[in-house]
Amino acid sequence: MTLRESVLDPQGVAVKGGLEHLGFAGVESVRIGKVIELQVADDTTENMVKEMCEKLLVNTVIENYEIEMGVLA
Repeated sequence: MTLRESVLDPQGVAVKGGLEHLGFAGVESVRIGKVIELQVADDTTENMVKEMCEKLLVNTVIENYEIEMGVLA
């Protein structure tokens, strides 16, 4: 999840400033996000996970999200 482009990301701004302070030139912007990892039953569909995101896990007013489903090795 990341904040929508229209929402100020103060944590990203602080990291960008820190990188510049350390001498790392050329960083134009930083967006900070988070990862939520769910282990679900085999019969859980992507639509079910989307519903979980939209009802509880993500603030869809200010955050974007994407779903990646796969099998753990």
